[in-house]
Amino acid sequence: MYKLVLLRHGESTWNKENRFTGWTDVDLSERGIAEGKQAGISMKEAGLEFRFAYTSFLKRAIKTLNYALEEMDLMWIPVEKSWRLNEKHYGLLQGLNKTEMVNKYGEAQVLQWRRSYTVQPPVLEESDPRHPINDVRYQGINEKGCAPATEALCDTVARIVPYWESDIKINLQKHEQVLVTAHGNSLRGIIKHLKGISDEDIVSLNLPTGIPYVFEFDEKMNLVKDYFLADDATLKKLMDEVANQGKK
Repeated sequence: MYKLVLLRHGESTWNKENRFTGWTDVDLSERGIAEGKQAGISMKEAGLEFRFAYTSFLKRAIKTLNYALEEMDLMWIPVEKSWRLNEKHYGLLQGLNKTEMVNKYGEAQVLQWRRSYTVQPPVLEESDPRHPINDVRYQGINEKGCAPATEALCDTVARIVPYWESDIKINLQKHEQVLVTAHGNSLRGIIKHLKGISDEDIVSLNLPTGIPYVFEFDEKMNLVKDYFLADDATLKKLMDEVANQGKK
């Protein structure tokens, strides 16, 4: 039995302020720190014992992983960081308040920017300091022409699914248990692929911060079952919080 655990980072300061974050490297809030620690406690109580972990290039995911691994006494395990696990790039919207955008453009437009499978937010110009071309950590992908100035979910899926097949899946089969700590949309891309969720239905998947999501596979890597390490009431409350971020 192989076990993959997907963990969305704890609440960030911009989650708390209801801002579009994307590739902006904001820190965890106090609640986010607590969520990272509690995730580690929950995974330890569930008997999970990782030997490899993945995270993105963004500190909110990196720190969540570190807090969780510390609670599990697993800070020694190998960790691979990849830009492919970064959040969806929200282009020109990054830093803007979601409620203010709803008031200006309406809930339907903001929902499209947040969740549509094919609609991209407004693009960032290369002269904008928020563009990845101006960030040293992305120089390698800039040279290959892969640095996004905006993304729809389909673009995020296009960069994450090959990484799942070539790296994460291989290490899962090797180590049996792997933890991936990343972001709402990069993880939704993996979930979409693993569960065969349609382009239309993936819009309604609300992934809460700080709650481990366990996927169990048989010896042939067929998905057997998936479940969150949280009670139903807590899970519903947190999912509703995510759903309501883009509403008046």
